[in-house]
Amino acid sequence: MPLPARAQVVVVGAGLAGLSAAVRLHAAGCDVHVAEATGHAGGRLATERVDGFVVDRGFQVLNTGYPRAADLDLAGLDLGWFWPGAVVRVDGRAHRVVDPRRRPSAAIDTLRAPIGSPLRKAAVAAYSARAGYAPVDRLLRERETSAEERLRRAGVDEAALERFFRPFLAGVLLEDRLETSSRYLDLLWRSFARGAIGLPAGGMQSVGEQLAARVGVDRVHHGVRVTAVSGDAVVTEAGRTRADAVVVATDPDTATTLVPGLTASAPRQVTTHLHVLPASPSGEPLLVLGTPGGRLVNSVVLTDAQPAYSPDGRALVASSSLAPTREADVRAEVAALHDVGPGDLEHLTSITVPRAQPAAVPPLPLRRPVDLGGGLYVAGDHRDTPSIQGAMASGARAARAVLRAVRPAQRGAD
Repeated sequence: MPLPARAQVVVVGAGLAGLSAAVRLHAAGCDVHVAEATGHAGGRLATERVDGFVVDRGFQVLNTGYPRAADLDLAGLDLGWFWPGAVVRVDGRAHRVVDPRRRPSAAIDTLRAPIGSPLRKAAVAAYSARAGYAPVDRLLRERETSAEERLRRAGVDEAALERFFRPFLAGVLLEDRLETSSRYLDLLWRSFARGAIGLPAGGMQSVGEQLAARVGVDRVHHGVRVTAVSGDAVVTEAGRTRADAVVVATDPDTATTLVPGLTASAPRQVTTHLHVLPASPSGEPLLVLGTPGGRLVNSVVLTDAQPAYSPDGRALVASSSLAPTREADVRAEVAALHDVGPGDLEHLTSITVPRAQPAAVPPLPLRRPVDLGGGLYVAGDHRDTPSIQGAMASGARAARAVLRAVRPAQRGAD
């Protein structure tokens, strides 16, 4: 369905940033319409069915520790949960490293895990407590450095860095040199300390679909590619739509094409291989971390956390590498991480996601401008932090900026 000839606000892009903006504008009574080039809502959160299995576009999860997760109906997503921690493998043996506050039964395993002395583990716990519960403004006042330097200064030793933190964070940051800003690390670790990690029963795309439903199916226009924007109009193949404000909430490449002079990029990439096993090797919903020198940063039995990802009770395994890899190159590594034979793994599909997310290297401006002037606005995780949180927060900021302009007496929701 094409856009109308006139709308109060047009949002370009039905990813989480654009939908977060549109939800707030719609709730404030604005006549808002969303133009989306693809056939689904959610942007990079995309899900398909492969032989009955729920397959997300890469290994993605929902972190309820993100402040903007409060904008979602979490119960409506029917989330399945991972345990707060991971498995590290050393000399062929698996060791559980789990937050003992939430899984007391795993406390002894965590204390015995070969990731540093008890004193070093206490230092990690102290860092987690500070990042998790110190005021945010205090965290942001600390000297900015790299993620690796922040961890070393916190007392993390070489064993913990290489066996746990580097592969664990590589799966989130999509870089393994830990060159990411320490400010983003602190905020990210805060979300892990305070929240839980889950998967919606319908796949990660259902997060975007939930937001789109709040805007209204008649206001989210799929298959509509915007070719030009200004502060008072958008142009599509079907013609021109006039507007009082336009929010560009597309991927960085499209945004920089539509808005010359805008600086945005998403250099991080990831490849995820999906395999099927007759049954889960452990039954425990824990991420298994890649080992130093390996190709994989992590591997996980998704169905241990969210059984709805399988159509018939078999186990679905997702294994990710930062560099593009072939399934044949990582099959033995996947098998070793889960203590199964390579022949036990049935390859389902592999997905490489180029331009998966922006980088967050220092100096990191946590809030880039969203109001470009003249009725034109921009939203996306490239304006905040490279995450679901960053995308939704930027959309909220863009909505507030639009409301200040089109309804000066109204300030909108937070």
